[in-house]
Amino acid sequence: VQLQASGGGLVQAGGSLRLSCVASGRIFSSYRMAWFRQAPGKEREFVAAISSSGGSTNYADSVKGRFTISRDNAKNTVYLQMSSLKPEDTAVYYCAQRDPGGSSWSWGQGTLVTVSS
Repeated sequence: VQLQASGGGLVQAGGSLRLSCVASGRIFSSYRMAWFRQAPGKEREFVAAISSSGGSTNYADSVKGRFTISRDNAKNTVYLQMSSLKPEDTAVYYCAQRDPGGSSWSWGQGTLVTVSS
């Protein structure tokens, strides 16, 4: 699988960004998708996930109410709409696709989000 994320950049606190991730190599609509992030000096952490159909989502407490994950199966794309951004949201954001066995993730390259105060 190949996962190509884009949409990162520099934004002021309180602003918004939308990340996109285009997937190829597997039947996109069959797999759960997620976003993770890794801040400098920290472990990679879960941000949000969405079921294969898009009917179910879940979020880390730290982003709940501010971020929205969605997907367009016709475009093989998953999105992360980020609003009310905070400096602590600064990180490299990675999209991920659940592996066929359901026990691990395949990762794309990250996209850097920097939130200035």
